[in-house]
Amino acid sequence: MKHKIYGNELPNIPFEPKPAGIDSPLWRYSKNPIININPFPNASRVFNSAVMAYKGEFIGVFRADTKTGVPYLFLGRSKDGLKFSFEPEPIVFHDKNGDVVKFEYAYDPRLVELEGTYYIIFCTSLHGPTLGIGKTKDFKYFELIDNPFLPFNRNGVLFPKKINGEYALYSRPSDSGHTMFGDIFLSYSKDMEYWGHHRHVMEKGYEWWCGTKIGAGPTPIETDLGWLVFFHGANLTCSGLVYSIGAFIVDKNDPSKVLHRCSNFLLAPEEPYETVGYVANVLFPVSCLTDSKTGRIAIYAGGADTITELLFTDIDTVIDYILKYER
Repeated sequence: MKHKIYGNELPNIPFEPKPAGIDSPLWRYSKNPIININPFPNASRVFNSAVMAYKGEFIGVFRADTKTGVPYLFLGRSKDGLKFSFEPEPIVFHDKNGDVVKFEYAYDPRLVELEGTYYIIFCTSLHGPTLGIGKTKDFKYFELIDNPFLPFNRNGVLFPKKINGEYALYSRPSDSGHTMFGDIFLSYSKDMEYWGHHRHVMEKGYEWWCGTKIGAGPTPIETDLGWLVFFHGANLTCSGLVYSIGAFIVDKNDPSKVLHRCSNFLLAPEEPYETVGYVANVLFPVSCLTDSKTGRIAIYAGGADTITELLFTDIDTVIDYILKYER
């Protein structure tokens, strides 16, 4: 490998080699979707969800749109990262006093381990859409951190290690509707509860594929060049918004400093399970697995707000593409 991922080895990472004739830096799992419609009772669709390695297997926090139409977060487990079993009831969060917290809704979670605690960052309601942060040590008892962000905000992505001694998180300030704008911002915290020192990171693109809004996707990946960040970009077309996947690299010690930004999308909705569904033309990356030994990367993404799919790449392929087509 020319480039290096800093992190754990994951010998059982789900992966397929790049098929012949594919010129994209990302490629799809041949048996997508890995989670189809109506995957368990009272869940019509599971998508935009977070998976991570856990005790030799895999665990995930999944967005499941119930048959009321309202999304909540459910726990799922897998031996291979491909076939998941789900707990039948939503995750129950408690406040610092141990009382159960009731949600109006909860969706699009990100999941990251940091210093022995597993953090769940998701969108919920505080008189409008905003970021909630939950935490657990064992995926049995979940605590909610008290209202870290005001509305309106989405796409919260926590870094997997502290930056200069502080927690660091990307977010996308928005509005109360189906946002037609949005840039990525960085915030810092000493305690995961009070956030500040906000910095603008990256604007939506003059490139048409990300010309309406952008938002960070999976947990940033530490590499020899800096933090590798996959993100979604949306473009407003005559048929509505189209969501594609992009990537950029930021400075290790200052994640507000963009070093390399790819002007091309890495992958756009093309397959029927991405172009046809509850919301057409959506390819939305949310979580990824990495293996530092081989440089392999597996990305879990939502397709058409309907299914969960798996994408693959490796560190050399994606960095070479970013550098070849950077602004």
